[in-house]
Amino acid sequence: MHLPVYAHPTLTVLIDDSDSFLRSLSFQLDPMLANKTFHDTTEALHWLRASAPDSNVPLHVNFDMQNLPADQCNVALDLERIYRIAEQRERFAVPSVLVVDYSMPQMNGLEFCEAVAHLPCKKILFTGAADEKIAVTAFNRGLIDRYIKKSDDHALDLLEAEVLAAQERYFDHRSDTLREMVALHDYRFLTDPALAEVVRELKRALGFVEHYIFPNPTGILFLDQHGKATLMAIETEDSMQAQYEIARDSDAPRSLLDALMERRVLTFFSDPFGDGMYRSSMAGHWHRYCQPPRICHGRETYYWALFDLPGHYFDQRPHTYAQFLRELQPQVAAA
Repeated sequence: MHLPVYAHPTLTVLIDDSDSFLRSLSFQLDPMLANKTFHDTTEALHWLRASAPDSNVPLHVNFDMQNLPADQCNVALDLERIYRIAEQRERFAVPSVLVVDYSMPQMNGLEFCEAVAHLPCKKILFTGAADEKIAVTAFNRGLIDRYIKKSDDHALDLLEAEVLAAQERYFDHRSDTLREMVALHDYRFLTDPALAEVVRELKRALGFVEHYIFPNPTGILFLDQHGKATLMAIETEDSMQAQYEIARDSDAPRSLLDALMERRVLTFFSDPFGDGMYRSSMAGHWHRYCQPPRICHGRETYYWALFDLPGHYFDQRPHTYAQFLRELQPQVAAA
């Protein structure tokens, strides 16, 4: 079990030739699951192809011909661009999961899934017509990710659970390249099941709907549906020692040095235009930047704490998921 580098709410696209069924299904789904409906497969195909997300991988390649062979290059990763995805208004409109009926007049559900096989969306066949043999064949061909019968007991509950799981897999797969790169350095916690479970529990307990890795200090930025930003600062024994040494070299007061050495505080020096590190001007009020750490014992020992993230870390206020859901309602009513 590991964490995606980032995750946020997305659109679930419902495709069925019965408009009345779509209206009923859209109404019954959890209101926190944003959805868009299509009863015309041609229209759905056009919309999906136009809405396909780009790679969003914040990589920059530098060719250093003086120090490297001609067939090699340096790859730079702009970590700040990851959490700034939260500034993108359109992020919630990305289609991540398709829920498709099988028996439709223009093309059946598997033909539809084959037509969008190149898209990263996860596909769920939700139907009363296709038998299990057809579903197994489609699954083995990679056309669908899950199969649910409309006639199943608790079909709606099953569908909601599968949609949530599919959204998580969507971001997990989108994160593969980035996670492999950052996990080699300060973000090893992304691949640690113990820390991953702490993050998931925080999201469940505190209502966070988005998360992004954060560069300085190393950690995870959470946003709730109203856009409140909370930073989970995450340190290891090595990084805690580094914080102590930086504070010591900056002539920090003995009280702060003792607290850092004894692992009694986790710091987030969040002043505007600062570098996230202790400065002498903070000597008289350093405690304002501290929280008592919680400890997670995984492959290594992690110290973590939650801090409110000041607004100056964003160039523009993030468009919230609650806003997106309100804006989506008139569109759903008009569909």
